[in-house]
Amino acid sequence: MVALPKYEHQWTEAEYLAFERTSETKHEYYDGQLYNMVGGSANHSQITANTIATFHIILRERPCRVYTSDLRVKLLRAYVYPDVTVVCGEPQLADQDTLLNPTLIIEVLSPSTAQHDRTTKWQRYQTLSTLQDYLLIAQDVPRLEHYGRQGEKQWLLTIYEGLEAVAELPSLAVRLPLVELYAKVDFLPEEAADADEGDR
Repeated sequence: MVALPKYEHQWTEAEYLAFERTSETKHEYYDGQLYNMVGGSANHSQITANTIATFHIILRERPCRVYTSDLRVKLLRAYVYPDVTVVCGEPQLADQDTLLNPTLIIEVLSPSTAQHDRTTKWQRYQTLSTLQDYLLIAQDVPRLEHYGRQGEKQWLLTIYEGLEAVAELPSLAVRLPLVELYAKVDFLPEEAADADEGDR
């Protein structure tokens, strides 16, 4: 998850990368500004872990790799840390720590970042010619938003709701049961969820 800009300085990409490689904390980079990566909730962490495990099992016999949020991805004038990244084929890396060719990117939505993940970040993700699918996973209810590439500048949004739903990713020939993504997730009552949101 991303917080407000940390420094009032216009960073070049080279300056950012040099700083990031020695920093004890992670930062995302947009148009010369650095943004702190802040921690997530228990649900966010559980869903992310479930998603990584599920894709690892589904894709283990294929030439695909599943990466955690430790791997940085290069976008147009930006560097980000998706919650989950999948690459099918040979990973293309810049300096061994920045991925250039993701096939699938997954973000677990948080109250503080959902708008950003659906707008600014999604617009940058669309500039990746290798990207075929973008998944947004809610953490307060069983809901998944799937953007699948249909053409050079065309994406199809499909929404899956409920634990019985199974998302279809035709580009990867993957069927994704939502019940697997939400295993051991405790959904809060609406009132408690609202209070929890105010704490972040």
